[in-house]
Amino acid sequence: MIAVNVNLVHVVIAAIASMVVGALWYSPALFAKPWMQLVGKSQEDLKKGATQGYIVSAIAALVTAYVLAHFAVYAGAKTWQDGVVTGFWAWLGFVATTKTVEVVFEGRRKKLLAINIGQHLVGLVVMGAILAGWA
Repeated sequence: MIAVNVNLVHVVIAAIASMVVGALWYSPALFAKPWMQLVGKSQEDLKKGATQGYIVSAIAALVTAYVLAHFAVYAGAKTWQDGVVTGFWAWLGFVATTKTVEVVFEGRRKKLLAINIGQHLVGLVVMGAILAGWA
């Protein structure tokens, strides 16, 4: 097995960048309104669980960035472009596929799927670019 030395500062920066992507993605400027309609939530509903949601999101972003940093090393990603490709493949193999299966079995709308997996795509690509770009 390859010994992996992950730079935790880069992991934290990549996680923060991914959270910024999420904040922008689900902002009123982009997809907040259609997303809220599709999940049946109001602005007030979202405020009720905001603290817990942000904590869980931060932990998830840190774990994702840490794992993606390992993927980047295993893939030999040494440039930001390599990181973009690594992020894309992680998204395609683990996010797009599993989320699509969930949507099909849960009977949710395809538009909701597109909004959610689109955010994950951009987030993983940005994380990959940061992690491999500083490799």
